[in-house]
Amino acid sequence: MAANELVAFRERWKNELNSRKDENPPVCAPSSSSFRDDADQLGQKDLNKHSGVLKQEEPSCTEDEGRFGGGSAAAEAEDRPQYVSIAHSLLDGRTSPLLDRIRQERTKRKRQYHDMTSMCSASLQQQQQQQLGQPQRKGKKEEELVDQLIQDLNEVNDIPFFDIELPYELALKIFQYLNCAELGRCAQVSRAWRVLAEDGVLWFRLCQREGYHQDASVSSSPCWKGTLRDCRSSARTVRSNWKNRVGSVSQLQFELGKILCDVSSCDVFVLAGYTSGDVRLWNTLHWDSTASYLKTNSLSANTHPRPHVSHVQINSTVAAASYEDGCVDLWSTETGGEPIHHYQTSGRIQALALSPDSPVLVSATGSNVRLDCTSHCGYWRTVCETQLPKTVESLTLIPSRADQSPLVVLAAGDDVYLLNPQEEQPRTLHSVYGHPVTCLDASDALAAFGVKRAGWAMHDGGNKIHVYSLETGKPTICVGGSPGDFTCVNLRDSPPHLLVCGNKDRRVRVFDLRSGCSLVSLYAHHMGVASVQADEWKIVSGGDEGLVCVWEMRMGTKLWELHNRHPVRHVRFNTSTLVTANIPDDKSPRGACITDDDLTAHRRHRGVICHYDFSEDALSQDHILPICRSDYIDPNGYNYNINLAVPYDRLSGSHPSH
Repeated sequence: MAANELVAFRERWKNELNSRKDENPPVCAPSSSSFRDDADQLGQKDLNKHSGVLKQEEPSCTEDEGRFGGGSAAAEAEDRPQYVSIAHSLLDGRTSPLLDRIRQERTKRKRQYHDMTSMCSASLQQQQQQQLGQPQRKGKKEEELVDQLIQDLNEVNDIPFFDIELPYELALKIFQYLNCAELGRCAQVSRAWRVLAEDGVLWFRLCQREGYHQDASVSSSPCWKGTLRDCRSSARTVRSNWKNRVGSVSQLQFELGKILCDVSSCDVFVLAGYTSGDVRLWNTLHWDSTASYLKTNSLSANTHPRPHVSHVQINSTVAAASYEDGCVDLWSTETGGEPIHHYQTSGRIQALALSPDSPVLVSATGSNVRLDCTSHCGYWRTVCETQLPKTVESLTLIPSRADQSPLVVLAAGDDVYLLNPQEEQPRTLHSVYGHPVTCLDASDALAAFGVKRAGWAMHDGGNKIHVYSLETGKPTICVGGSPGDFTCVNLRDSPPHLLVCGNKDRRVRVFDLRSGCSLVSLYAHHMGVASVQADEWKIVSGGDEGLVCVWEMRMGTKLWELHNRHPVRHVRFNTSTLVTANIPDDKSPRGACITDDDLTAHRRHRGVICHYDFSEDALSQDHILPICRSDYIDPNGYNYNINLAVPYDRLSGSHPSH
């Protein structure tokens, strides 16, 4: 009991004893009333069975029992404390699995109550005799009786009510608000609490709360506590490997003499298009295997020379590619082979976008915009075709709209439009004459784009990034103020309330969309930033000089960097992998014709795709770059793979100096 409850209980009992002392002999009434209230508080209905002395004295106390303990049920319910009713309601609906423990505690409690009743009955008889002989010590004995009852009730409260009386489902409901450390402390209290703290449902919810196994069910793992421990250990290892550049690296190469045009990646897939008109698909889980050959449509295949690939896009289900002649092909990532959808436009495709989580494709040819998606039966169809006043330069699809109408954000000159197929005309989000849009990106609720200041407005605060709400179509915040043009912005893959962008002034910046202030400003690339992405603790940026840099966001320091010859046009990473693509600007370099005899001399013109896996063992032979693999058997060098021995060493068995 709490201190205030104990004082109130003591005063109530004293008042009852004093009132009984004034009206009737103070022997029967306090004992009957006291033990009935005691029985109500303890929740036992068989107390009177063990109190033989009280039953013998009940006939002489009928009048007092009608007032204190023997009245009507309504009066008894009115005098009963509230916590006794709560205890009775819990006992009536008990579904606890600890039934054996409950029975043992109940038997122990009955034995204690029996002993207590016998002792109290004997003390009452002794008190009655003493009161008849010595009435002057009556008050002292009454106080001793109250103290004894309070002491007995405190001993009863020492029995853990949470373990014995509370249903298992309610206890589990309480435990679900605890974290891992708190569950570990609770498991050390008792065996019953350990059973609750190690329940699989609790650890399954903790595992999903931290972002692991989002698509799993409770039955997917026999021990979710061990699964969460393994996931945390793996995450710490991967993070350490990211910081120390420990892992495996592979180059996704294709046939010689073909220049890389565009690259797109999603999950484990990497899609690449080449100047030869070929489109190749890799599954990075099996990167050593050959790339999947995606066949082109018959029109492009029969054209000589075959048109270059202008744009490629991929998600988890479909892959898309557009060609210089205006053709667009779509393939399934599961089957590959022949295209599942194809259409021809009147001109060159200026922009191509694929929804990251649904089969929706949008393309722009000049000022014409076409939106295609699948029907309920799985057939591709055109749902919207519209024409804008200006040429479309960039566009993006809004993610997380699988069950809704797709939305497209388009940038055309100095205007930004929002296209909804259910509306007749595109809605204008932003339009300022003389301030063209330089970059564009969108999340499920916001759209962000960089705006270039006009040449005549030298004091307008510099170039800005405007952020608009897609629901209201109103601007939410404007950040920036750089003298250089914003070349890339990433809002979709950034952490909540953050935006990362790159600029021609060689800096990578991270803005807080709630306050509008710049959190990080890094001097990254001396020729400008071409691509960028960030998560909770790191930033990966690619520059026009071919440098890939990994930064620690909180400290603002560079962890490591990698360099290739061509500009880094594609950077995408997840928890454990990183995909970078160095795409040449010159698609027809001198001496890179496919009819040349020595194609390895022109390898520097072709571009490169690199895949880094920070969860793999870097010492494994299978994950060493092909350019670094060498042995004493193969006499031929390829791709600058200089062997450690030459043919005449092995044939003659002598040293070259002999």
